[in-house]
Amino acid sequence: MDSIRKIFKTGYGPSSSHTMGPANAADAFLANCPDAASYKVILFGSLAATGIGHLTDKILIKQFADRKLAIEWQPEVFLKEHPNGMEFFGYDANGGELLSQKYFSIGGGDISTDGTHSTDNDIYPLSTMKDILNYLKTRRIWEYVDECEDDGIWDFLAQTWRTMHESIRNGLDHEGTLPGCLQLQRRASSVFSKLHGMNKSLKERYYAMAFAFAVAEENASGSKIVTAPTCGSCGILPAVLYAHSLTYNATEKRILHALATAGLIGNVIKYNASLSGAEVGCQGEVGSACSMAAGALSQLLGGSAQQIEYAAEMGLEHHLGLTCDPVCGLVQVPCIERNAFAALRAIDAGYYSIFTDGTHIISLDKVINVMKNTGLDLPSLYKETSQGGLAV
Repeated sequence: MDSIRKIFKTGYGPSSSHTMGPANAADAFLANCPDAASYKVILFGSLAATGIGHLTDKILIKQFADRKLAIEWQPEVFLKEHPNGMEFFGYDANGGELLSQKYFSIGGGDISTDGTHSTDNDIYPLSTMKDILNYLKTRRIWEYVDECEDDGIWDFLAQTWRTMHESIRNGLDHEGTLPGCLQLQRRASSVFSKLHGMNKSLKERYYAMAFAFAVAEENASGSKIVTAPTCGSCGILPAVLYAHSLTYNATEKRILHALATAGLIGNVIKYNASLSGAEVGCQGEVGSACSMAAGALSQLLGGSAQQIEYAAEMGLEHHLGLTCDPVCGLVQVPCIERNAFAALRAIDAGYYSIFTDGTHIISLDKVINVMKNTGLDLPSLYKETSQGGLAV
C-alpha cells in the first residue's frame, strides 16, 4: 500500500474524482505537451455525466490557463478501464496531432493511465487488516504507520489536522446559499448555535453533526478541504475527531495517532476495493469515511486493536449498497446530510466497540470485499452519473 499521504490530500472541492483528478491529469499532460497550439479533452462516462455540476470544466479551463482548449462530453461512453475516463489531445498550428493520452480519475484525486492503482510506491508490506493485527499483536495500529512511513509523517498529519480545523471554522462562519441550481442554504452555523445548552454526551454527537455540515458545505462551495478519503466524504472524520477533542480535551498527539489509524483503515479499503463513487457508489466514499472515523474514535476511547477493527467494520458494513446519486450532479443533496449522519453513525460504532471484547463474526477485510463486489454489481446509473435514484 502507498503512503497515507495519498488518503489525506489538501485541495479544493467539490469532488476529488471530478475536480482534483482532472486537474492532476491536466498538469501531467501539459508537462508532456507544453507547447501545443491548441488542446482538446474528451470526458467519458461519469466524468461527463456529472462534470458540470462537479465543476470539471471550470477546473480544466483553470489548469490550461490562457491556452486554447476544447472540451467534449461523452456521458454515454464508459471506457472499460474505469468509469472516470478522459483523453487529452495536443495539436500543432495546422491541426496535426502532437500527442494524445488517456487518464483515469480513480478516486481520492488519484489518476492513472490504465485505471488501476500503481504499486510502484508501496511502503506498507501488509495490506489486509487481519495481517496487520497479527503482525502488531499487542501494539497499537498507529504504530504500524509510524514504522512504515518516513520521519515527516507526523508533521504532515499535524498540518492535515490544522487544515481540517480551518475547514470547520470557515464552515461555521459562512452563511447563505451554496452555489448551484438547488439554492441550498448552509446549515452548519445554525446547528452549532443551538448546541450550547446541551449536556456533554449530547454535545459530542451534535458538535459532530454541525462540524460535518461545516466541512461538507465548504467542499460544496469549492473551498479548501482535506480528502478523508474523498472530497464528497471530507466532513466525517474531522467532525468526529474535533467533536471528541472539544468535548473531552484530547491532546493533539492523541488526535494525530487517531488520524494515522484512520489513514491506515482508508488505505486498506482503497487498496483492496475502491474509494471512487463512480466505481462502487457512495459506500466507497461515505462508507469508507465512516469506517475511518469509527476506528479513530474507538482508539481515542481506549479501544484495543481488535475493538478498533470492529468499529471500522461496523462503519463500513452499515453503508453497504449506498448509491451515489447526486441531485443535479452537485455534491450537495444528499451528500452533505450523508456526511452529518455518517459522523453520528461513526460515533455509535466507536462507542459500541469498546463495550465488546472486539470479537465479531464478519471482519473488516470481508466487508471491504463485499463492498467492492456490491459496487461492481450496481448499475452505472447509481454510480455518480445522476441518472438514477435520488437524482431523478
